[in-house]
Amino acid sequence: MGNSTIGTAAPAGARTRAGGHTLAVISVAFAFWITMAGTTAPTPLYPLYGEAFGFTPFTVTVVFAVYALGVVLGLLTFGRLSDQVGRRPVLVAATLLSVCAAAVFLVAQDLAAVLIARVISGFSAALVTGAATASLAERLGQHSRIKPATLALFANMGGLACGTLLAGILADLAPSPLRTPWVVMLALAAVGTVGVLVNGESSGHRTGFSLQFQPLHVPAEIRSDFLRSAMAGGAGFAVLGVLTAVTGLFLGGVLNETSHSLTGLVVFIAFACTAFGQLLVRTLKPARALPLACVGLIVAAGLIGAAMASSTLAPLLVGAAVNGLATGVAVGHGIGSITTRSAPQHRGASVSTFFAILYSMLAVPAIGVGVLIRETSLRPAGETFSAVVAALALCVLLSLLRSRAKAA
Repeated sequence: MGNSTIGTAAPAGARTRAGGHTLAVISVAFAFWITMAGTTAPTPLYPLYGEAFGFTPFTVTVVFAVYALGVVLGLLTFGRLSDQVGRRPVLVAATLLSVCAAAVFLVAQDLAAVLIARVISGFSAALVTGAATASLAERLGQHSRIKPATLALFANMGGLACGTLLAGILADLAPSPLRTPWVVMLALAAVGTVGVLVNGESSGHRTGFSLQFQPLHVPAEIRSDFLRSAMAGGAGFAVLGVLTAVTGLFLGGVLNETSHSLTGLVVFIAFACTAFGQLLVRTLKPARALPLACVGLIVAAGLIGAAMASSTLAPLLVGAAVNGLATGVAVGHGIGSITTRSAPQHRGASVSTFFAILYSMLAVPAIGVGVLIRETSLRPAGETFSAVVAALALCVLLSLLRSRAKAA
């Protein structure tokens, strides 16, 4: 019995290396998760900030849009930074920015501080996305039982989903609703910083630092499919942006639901379903993915518009789920097309361009809705926005059908 035990035991060094490898993967995934969680944590708190600092609904949409535009600027400026200086320094910088954003929110006394915190959050998201995804791929490898892309997806979308839900629950249950969520976020982000700091570098190749904008690139060989996927995914992102910005205002002002946890739940459902939509696309034939996504976006827009018109919660919850699934399918289809059908030397620029379009669609429509709310009120603004999203998805669907009819 003793010999068999010795014979099957792994060498101590191998066990240590395996344990260290697992810890490094967990550290990177956690850093990715908490950084993204910090970007959606303000969502259920916006009504409270409105009361404390005199926010109008229009101001709330601007505060949200500043974050999304910060992500776009960060992607275009620092999208290749982890290739140049290594994954670990960029991950440390991203988590430190997340700590700083939480600290600014924690001590915020006016609108200016909130805007600064949102810009910092945008840069943290831009930095962590590429660095963490690449680090997970390098640490796990192609033959791992856990696919790096799947882990990165759940760290990314899981963070976006959980950040708003966690902040909402803390705002409802804990003392000082505008302070306690940020104490927790700051502590978790600090843990994430330590985690990536103590683990080694995953990339053995660095090109050297050079500050320049990532050139935008639409791959000519898949231009039509790229633009249709970007427009469909952008329509879904526009809904995600508006839900993130004004759900709390709708629930409190129209439905008289003051639960911050409920606000967090609506946005949690939307982002969680976006993650599952990106997994679902792998089971669909490529020719069917984008048409189904467009149909889903039209249905979701109808449900959200019905929620606005009838002042009821159920259509909003279902609409958030359907929009998330459809958005995930559209985004997954677009990324799949880029990574499998575009020229290898332009894939990085093509992916950056794709996400720059998505995050622009996350920001600009939210400001448009804010203007509509200021000119009319929340309900007609939501109904108009839903109609525009449905029209955009319908245009993409008709374009798909027309091109396939010509090909046939």
